[in-house]
Amino acid sequence: MKTHAFRLRPGDDLKAGIIQVALERKVEAGIILTCVGSLRRAHLRFADQLEGTLLREKFEIVSLEGTVSAAGVHLHMALSDADGGLVGGHLLEGCLVHTTAEVVIGELQGVRFVREVDLDTGYQELTIYEEE
Repeated sequence: MKTHAFRLRPGDDLKAGIIQVALERKVEAGIILTCVGSLRRAHLRFADQLEGTLLREKFEIVSLEGTVSAAGVHLHMALSDADGGLVGGHLLEGCLVHTTAEVVIGELQGVRFVREVDLDTGYQELTIYEEE
């Protein structure tokens, strides 16, 4: 497994930063191995909701997971607030780094991730191609 480690700085957009690294490094099939840091603003889409919710407070990133490729990302995140309460959901653009976000992506070898419309769900879902 090849790894891609990077740090996002204060004010950077977490999702946009991950996408930028995936594009620049031509990541074909990546998974989030770890992400620690903090946000000054979070933008999440909660379960079974059509729209995102913008949260304007400081959070610690306690978990970020998902699939990453130059063809698209699917990421979920859990955050802790100042009282230790947890909130989580689908990561949207607009999550702004407070102090740091230290991210490591593991790139799987021999496979390629693509996003294609699934006729059953109507969404662009993960399609995995085995490379020969």
